[in-house]
Amino acid sequence: VQLVESGGGLVQPGGSLRLSCAASGFTFSVYGMKWVRQTPEKGREVVAVIGSGGSTEYHVSVKGRFTISRDNAKNMVYLQMDSLKPEDTAIYYCRADMPGVMYWGQGTQVTVSS
Repeated sequence: VQLVESGGGLVQPGGSLRLSCAASGFTFSVYGMKWVRQTPEKGREVVAVIGSGGSTEYHVSVKGRFTISRDNAKNMVYLQMDSLKPEDTAIYYCRADMPGVMYWGQGTQVTVSS
């Protein structure tokens, strides 16, 4: 299993970024996917979840600003982040949860600062 994130960077408050996660090594379409962020202050937070059927859930702090989506034909999951705030600064990870094991990508840094 391999998960490779991309799309992070430095953005001003109020700006947007789109994170991508390329998945391989498993049957992508049958598993839900998550975006998880990590900071020294808050630890890890699950910010968005998308089920195999496309259902979505969001952390209360990002609801209405972030959108998770997936493309099963390309084995990709995305996180569109709008109206970014300094408190969104974190390392963002793509995660695949399977019975008994979680697979993580290497993470991508998102920094929101003026």
